[in-house]
Amino acid sequence: MALATTHVTRHRITVAAPPEAVFALIADAAGWPQVFGPTVHAEIEQGAAGGEQLLRIWAFANGEVRNWTSRRSLDPVGRRITFRQLVSSPPVAAMGGEWQVAAVEGGSEVVLLHDFAALDDDPAAVRWIEQAIDRNSAAELSALAAAAEAGADGVGVDGAEAEGAEAEGAEAHGALRFTFSDSVRIDGAATDVFDFLNRADQWPARLPHVARLDLSERDGVQYLEMDTRAPDGSVHTTTSVRVPFAERGTIVYKQVKVSPVMAAHTGRWVIEPDPDGGPGLLATSWHTVTLDPAGVAELLGPDATTAQARARVRHALGTNSATTLRHAKEFAEQRR
Repeated sequence: MALATTHVTRHRITVAAPPEAVFALIADAAGWPQVFGPTVHAEIEQGAAGGEQLLRIWAFANGEVRNWTSRRSLDPVGRRITFRQLVSSPPVAAMGGEWQVAAVEGGSEVVLLHDFAALDDDPAAVRWIEQAIDRNSAAELSALAAAAEAGADGVGVDGAEAEGAEAEGAEAHGALRFTFSDSVRIDGAATDVFDFLNRADQWPARLPHVARLDLSERDGVQYLEMDTRAPDGSVHTTTSVRVPFAERGTIVYKQVKVSPVMAAHTGRWVIEPDPDGGPGLLATSWHTVTLDPAGVAELLGPDATTAQARARVRHALGTNSATTLRHAKEFAEQRR
């Protein structure tokens, strides 16, 4: 049997940021959904930050979310990261590549290499893969440059991850990226709570702030378009993709169409036993948001601070999440 043809692509960009900062963004796989538009969710299944890692990735490819498992090797000294898919998603038969970050005058040069083979060497599949690589590589390199050039704005944490002076310090620093959470204790079954959160198609009848929701599902990935009512009566349309993990009691998601004040918004619903040892459950909504400084200035005014934008986003998203959790609690406890 003849071996499948290997195809090679090369993409590059010059970034006005130190190579160490650029490499750190690429190395932080768990943070990719906040940096790279095509990436919906990424998990480090095993491995350390300075060596071999096994990754599970969900990302858009030509408009659809695909998932695969990759092994990658990190070389912080040489600022290289090689990767190879262990389990690919059709029509990809095999894929690998390498990130290369080098110091140049004024910043860094980033090269992204891919090599791939298509199932049965199908010419249509080759074209599909090339288009996906070209589209995603261009988007990822552009986003990488924007994130690196934005500088070290820090990461702020609110909710369950924040404590005292650390939270105050992060807020005072005005971090563009921040994480917060809302939780509720539920005296009910985890399966009922998960059912409420997972069956988003039922939300218009179950949640007062959801005016319309269209849901479709392909290969375990949910695609949502939702109209949400604001307290002032206005309606806002958002689109998201979600990946449910019933066995974990978790649903992760990425908002594809975000408010102009945000550059990225990801989140997760988590159902777990009461950490205090009680008989019930703890259901938590997590949000991670990266603000867009230009969008903040346009919508909130040129004098608006990052802290003000954080507070506004925190209130808007947290209010809807808390409402959803409250109704999930009522739903599960009535079924108990």
